[in-house]
Order: sequence, then C-alpha cells, then structure tokens
Amino acid sequence: MNRILIVEDEGTIARLIEVSLKRAGYACTVAHDGVAAADLIEAQDFDLALLDIMLPGLDGYELLEYLQPMGTPVIFITAKGSTKDRVRGLSLGADDYLVKPFEVEELLARVGAVLRRAGRGGQTLTAFGVTLDVVARQVTQNGSPVDLTPREFALLEQLMRNRGAALYRDVLYERVWGAELTDTRTLDLHIQRLRKKLGWQEQIETVYRVGYRLRREDDTPPARGK
Repeated sequence: MNRILIVEDEGTIARLIEVSLKRAGYACTVAHDGVAAADLIEAQDFDLALLDIMLPGLDGYELLEYLQPMGTPVIFITAKGSTKDRVRGLSLGADDYLVKPFEVEELLARVGAVLRRAGRGGQTLTAFGVTLDVVARQVTQNGSPVDLTPREFALLEQLMRNRGAALYRDVLYERVWGAELTDTRTLDLHIQRLRKKLGWQEQIETVYRVGYRLRREDDTPPARGK
C-alpha cells in the first residue's frame, strides 16, 4: 500500500483528498501546516507528497526542497493556476501540478501516473533484470533468486523506489538502520555487497558529497575511469 502525505490547510479539501485516496487503496497521512508536515517527513517514509503551496509555517516550495534529498515525488495541488506559477513549480522539481478546483478522477489519475513513473506504483519493483517483491521479501535476477540479508534487501528497496534520485547517506542510513548516521563505512560496505551480488557496478552510482543513486535504464552510464 503506497503511503501518501497530504499537506493542505483547508480542512474540507484535505478531507476530500484523504477520503478519495483511501477509497482507492492508498494509506494517507494529513498535515495542515508546513511545520507539522516537515516533522512527519523527518519521522516517516512516504511514497508521494501532495502539497498545497500557500501554507502556514513553511510553504509548499520550502517543503519541496525538504523532500527532494529523500527522493520523494511531489504533486502541487494549489489555487495558484497561472502559467507562471505552473512553470515555477515544475521547474523547481515538482513531478506534477494540479490546480484547484479539480475533479477527483483527475487527481487519482495523476497520483497513479506519478507513482508509476517513480517506480512506486506497486508491491513489485523492477530494474535491470532484478525484481524485488516487497510483500514476499524476495529478490530475483533474470528469474534466479538472489540471497540478500535483511539490511541489503531494505537498502535495495530504497534505491529501487527512488530510481534516478541521488539519496543522501544520512537519509539511506536512517531509513534502513533506523538511526542517525555516525559512520559511513557500514553503509558503503553494504553498497559494495549489493554491487557485487547483483553485478551492478555501474548501475549503483556514487554521487560525490551526497550518497548513492540507482540509474534509470535510459540514463547514459558514466565513462570508465571518471
């Protein structure tokens, strides 16, 4: 079940979005101001965030910056409907932009589309011939089982759920180990093991001064020696 964060200060609209998404099978958490949303983002892992822009405390643009290092896709849902506002939201990195008032059917379609593009549309994740079954806790590569430790499985899930996004070391460590990062060697060792077990020397990229990134299949691999 995909976990969606709804950040909307208008109670009626927040309730409409929450009820509609729950009926469609999503797990929802609602925040009515930017500060409460930031606290939730720090404490939980979400598959998607729906953000109003004009919020008390932190606004939607600030929350977008907060979410980007975690690789969480974002849809702005706002009354700011001018072309200038749309361009700004998308240019800053939002995955989609929906203007109020909106039809529930369109909201559901856009949510589903963004989740699929981000590789979070279901309980089975695939990349480069590897399939990860979230429910069965199994990984196969070209049909053959891959033996991973629980930490390696959790790390691979984070990389596959956030394909194309550079994930900070401290974010990965907190999500996989549930603690603050104090020593990067543990994380780096697990990345090395994943690369070896899957043959993903080029697929899992080291992002300088940030952390790690799983390439998308249409990305051009880095030149050897660089």
